[in-house]
Amino acid sequence: MRLTLRTNLAARVLMYCGVNQEQTVRSSEIAKACNASGNHLSQVIHKLQQYGYVQTRRGRGGGLSLARAPGAISIGALFRDFEADVPFAECFDAANNNCPLFDNCRLNSYMKKALDAFYTELDQVTLQDLVEGNCGLSELLSIAPVAAANCGQTARAS
Repeated sequence: MRLTLRTNLAARVLMYCGVNQEQTVRSSEIAKACNASGNHLSQVIHKLQQYGYVQTRRGRGGGLSLARAPGAISIGALFRDFEADVPFAECFDAANNNCPLFDNCRLNSYMKKALDAFYTELDQVTLQDLVEGNCGLSELLSIAPVAAANCGQTARAS
């Protein structure tokens, strides 16, 4: 399985905003910190806004920030939102399925179960789990110097 670039960028944008949640950030800052194309990033930010993950402001002092608390942002939901229109396999796409084995293939049901397990696991993870107490991430993405007090906390791990 491989996630699309836009899903990967969406996670990076949210992590950047999560690390800098007290500030409005600019897409150019995110692009530089996350090694991303400004054009791709703009498209992803637009989708993030449509899905209600970020809010944007235009003009002087504009930029983007989280629209919800990091603990309320499910990584499973994010991945579903961004991957929903990308079928995992040809047989998952009713409109374009040309597989001659479809009616007799059992692999399809096992792949569905595996995908359900994948998303179920990611449903347990929030943006807060990814950013809180993650000193390395904070050092890479923080606009302001990383506060030592925040680095002593640990997020829940699986």
